[in-house]
Amino acid sequence: MILRTYSELRRLHSFEDRFAYLQLGGSVGASTFGFDRHLNQSFYQSHEWKTVRQHVIVRDNGCDLGVYGYDIHAEILIHHINPMVPDDIIHGEAWIVDPEFLITTTKQTHNAIHYGDTNLLIPRVVVERLPGDTKLW
Repeated sequence: MILRTYSELRRLHSFEDRFAYLQLGGSVGASTFGFDRHLNQSFYQSHEWKTVRQHVIVRDNGCDLGVYGYDIHAEILIHHINPMVPDDIIHGEAWIVDPEFLITTTKQTHNAIHYGDTNLLIPRVVVERLPGDTKLW
């Protein structure tokens, strides 16, 4: 297994490069936790998870993949850079709550990382606003 980290990810400046680094290429409908779904649901309700989640959102300025200009205006998901499995929760692996292995995403980006490619993403060119602009993007 390739161990991906936030430290490596932040060296990539474009959204596209970060997406390519994170892409998993899974298939839609593939079982993740299956009958053990109760494990991750309990985990995501824990105080420890909620605390680290807030930390990651602040660290990434609420931006998709932590890229400035890709502000998230809907639900913010926190993506485990390395896929988590039931045994990681059962054994209380420290990395699952370590910000070094987490990044903010939108639901659409998160699904594209797991199950697709850039075709699932709506092109989002960051438009720099200038003094005197009279048009809304």
